[in-house]
Amino acid sequence: MSLYEHVFIARQDLSNAQAEGLIEHFSTVLADNGGKVVDREYWGVKTMAYKINKNRKGHYAFLKSDAPSAAVQEMERLMRLHDDVMRVLTIKVDKHAEGPSIQMQKRDERERGDRGDRSDRGDRGDRGDRGGFRR
Repeated sequence: MSLYEHVFIARQDLSNAQAEGLIEHFSTVLADNGGKVVDREYWGVKTMAYKINKNRKGHYAFLKSDAPSAAVQEMERLMRLHDDVMRVLTIKVDKHAEGPSIQMQKRDERERGDRGDRSDRGDRGDRGDRGGFRR
């Protein structure tokens, strides 16, 4: 079996429970066809770069799977037929990354209030000036 990563975008007018229900539904489709879902993440409602089907936002979901190609093709077919799913992306990978995805790491940092290097602005002198034009 091969390793895959899937991202899909569902319509913005779904509730969080309905969006997570879609994740569960497509996970069972993979399992019924001989695959297994290694990890799943619900990224929440995000603003898209451009409108898709008159929607500016969408529920993003991410799945990591270990499945035969027939199971992945069936899941993609059902995703494309589903009215609530707007976009689907599937990538075959050599190895799944350990830990949460980058999107989840960003969300965790926002929730904790981490600012990274931005909180340390360095020495600006006695007056606290920003290094602009001085008179």
